[in-house]
Amino acid sequence: MIEEKIYKGTTTVGLVCKDGVVMATEKRATMGNFIASRAAKKIYQIADRMAMTTAGSVGDAQFLARIIRIEANLYEIRRERKPTVRAIATLTSNLLNSYRYFPYLVQLLIGGIDSEGKSIYSIDPIGGAIEEKDIVATGSGSLTAYGVLEDRFTPEMSVDEAVELAVRAIYSAMKRDSASGDGIDVVKITEDGFYQYSPEEVEQILAKFRK
Repeated sequence: MIEEKIYKGTTTVGLVCKDGVVMATEKRATMGNFIASRAAKKIYQIADRMAMTTAGSVGDAQFLARIIRIEANLYEIRRERKPTVRAIATLTSNLLNSYRYFPYLVQLLIGGIDSEGKSIYSIDPIGGAIEEKDIVATGSGSLTAYGVLEDRFTPEMSVDEAVELAVRAIYSAMKRDSASGDGIDVVKITEDGFYQYSPEEVEQILAKFRK
């Protein structure tokens, strides 16, 4: 009964492409069969060129996003250099593992570009972390998203091509998964920095394959 009252339900995707990293989510949060929110935030900028997507409990995700953002800032202050994606993924993994008997109900993607290159890590609720080399999807719509990603992804695609593929994967999941829907958030991270697409820009991308 308690679990049904938690805002949840998600599709998130991440892609590591030739010149950057792309991450995308949809915006619906559900409580059982009830649509609790049509504007849930599931992607967060946690450092200069780093983002985190969340699947699972919205409350847990929001709390973790605040903590991880603070820890990333503290890392830079203490060590006088920007944290790597691997460092933030490890920190997050350790945090989740320390609560393994009362876990945060989340599955996270942490990705970006740093001095070591571009990377995305998938982290489960008790802290297991895996570096994803090309594509990854999480959440209730991930099976549909994977079908699109695996059919169309190539490591040599540009970041702009990867953005279109990420949007297509989320859009396909939204059509098949009742817990996913109500819009798409997408970001690209390159050597030039972090960029989040506006709703109008996402609509322009969607228009290309809605015909």
